[in-house]
Amino acid sequence: MRIKIINPNTTWSMTEKIGACARAVAHAGTEIVAVSPAMGPISIESHYDEALAVPGLLQEIAAGERNGFDGYVIACFGDPGLKAARELARGPVVGIAEAAMHMASMVGSRFSVVTTLGRTMGQAWHLAEIYGMERFCANVRACELSVLELEEPGSRARERIVDECRRALEEDGSDCIVLGCAGMTDLCEHISGLLGVPVIDGVAAGTKLVESLVALKLQTSKRGELAHPLPKRMTGALEGFTLAGQ
Repeated sequence: MRIKIINPNTTWSMTEKIGACARAVAHAGTEIVAVSPAMGPISIESHYDEALAVPGLLQEIAAGERNGFDGYVIACFGDPGLKAARELARGPVVGIAEAAMHMASMVGSRFSVVTTLGRTMGQAWHLAEIYGMERFCANVRACELSVLELEEPGSRARERIVDECRRALEEDGSDCIVLGCAGMTDLCEHISGLLGVPVIDGVAAGTKLVESLVALKLQTSKRGELAHPLPKRMTGALEGFTLAGQ
């Protein structure tokens, strides 16, 4: 089984960390390949960033299809380009917010999402709503950390995230935590050990869900909404995205 983990930003140190965390939970027979697109933002912290990350993400999905990958994880908590990626892919494509929220609902009654910047909280609430997870989501909290602070040696990012997770348990009535950024993927076990509750990292959750779907021989339906995109000519800077007939 070959799974491609796509970090839609272009910060390679984060991509390496994401790949290591995915390999730590994957089955021994699963090959994990973690990549960043060749173009896009260095971090994703706004709707603008997210929109500009999608073309590079879709290039990686298309390349994965040519190279025979069995499934994909989109390693950004906004789940950018998820539906478009599913149109391109034969195998399953899972977003880390989608995976983490669903798994949290299976191990607790209420979860809080702890994310980076306050400006991204609305997107997390939006995803909880569209995934049918709003009734499980007690709150979305921000640490007011930039994504790239998670990559800085010696920063207090870890302590601030732990403090916010602790407040979530004390104030929100939550019994588990969802980490709202792929850059937090290496903190899951540490925070769970400190606080004594399930802490769900979407990279690990997404990896295991894709493994399970592939093992069950479940591919993305090509009937209706997720059928392959219609062949049409793209122009200008997007000319390379033109799709031939399938």
